[in-house]
Amino acid sequence: MPDLKATIEFNCIEEKCGKPIQFNMMALKESDGFLVCPACHRSYQFNKSTLDKLSKLRNLIVAIREAEEILDDCNIAVTTAVDEVKLPYRLLLTRLNTTFSLNLNDQQVDFTFRVEPLSEEGTFR
Repeated sequence: MPDLKATIEFNCIEEKCGKPIQFNMMALKESDGFLVCPACHRSYQFNKSTLDKLSKLRNLIVAIREAEEILDDCNIAVTTAVDEVKLPYRLLLTRLNTTFSLNLNDQQVDFTFRVEPLSEEGTFR
C-alpha cells in the first residue's frame, strides 16, 4: 500500500480570518498536533483527546483502504416505503463528504474530507 495522505480542512477560528487550514491527518501525530494558519499565523495545538479521535479516524481510513478488494461486493441498503435500494459502498465512499465536528475554544468546528480509497496515489481528500 502506498503512503497515505489524508488532507483535512477546517476554517480558522480567529476573528476576521476564517481562512481554510489544510493539514495531512496522517502526519499530524508527528507534529504533536501543532498547526499554524497560513493566513493569520494563529497556532493550533490539538490536545491528546482530539489527537486520539483523529487517530481513530485515521485507523478507519486505513481499514477502508485495506478492504478495497471487497468494496464491489458491499452495498448499503436503504429501505423506502415502496422498495429497498442498494447503493454500492464504493460509490458512497467516493461521492459523500465526511465531516468530523470538534469543539475548539468553545466553538464547534467542522473538519471536512472525502475518502477516496481507490485512488492510485492512496490519497484521501
